Amino acid sequence: MDKVDSKFHLVHLSAKRAREINGYYAQLGEGLGQYVPPLVSTDSNKPLSIALEEIAQSKIEGMEPSEETGEDPLAFIDDEAEGEGAGDDGDLGA
Repeated sequence: MDKVDSKFHLVHLSAKRAREINGYYAQLGEGLGQYVPPLVSTDSNKPLSIALEEIAQSKIEGMEPSEETGEDPLAFIDDEAEGEGAGDDGDLGA
């Protein structure tokens, strides 16, 4: 807990990294190289345990999103709502 500022941040960061580790193992035989391999050597083979050990050893750090970007993180909802109404004139094709 001393590496992150809250329990929620720890859960979010470790879950995200565990998904990346799981993706690495899933694509290992394909040779794609899209994911970063585990950054620590450990006895555990569980992605979540590996992710938590990486956080504990400060191999990965979570960054808080900055308010300065000016982007609305929920803007895609407005875009989808506008797209649903387009072309809908109430006529059922009669």
